[in-house]
Amino acid sequence: MDNSKNVQCANCGHTSNERFDNDICPECGLTFWKCSNCGYLLTAAVPPEKCSSCGQKCNFMNVTCYTPDCGGPGNIDPRL
Repeated sequence: MDNSKNVQCANCGHTSNERFDNDICPECGLTFWKCSNCGYLLTAAVPPEKCSSCGQKCNFMNVTCYTPDCGGPGNIDPRL
């Protein structure tokens, strides 16, 4: 894998030549999250403990697209 490629925030388009700390964009502070139970998608700095869609205490997966391989800014990584 070529680590010299820029990563780009799917929310605001901010780019960096290094992966964002904890996958949170340093510019807008947000990440795309997907509920492991019902698939609900939300944008936040950190995921909630309880899903607002299904009402369950779920694990949330970071599904933010950071590279052009998955569509770049404004996209959720379809591989996740």
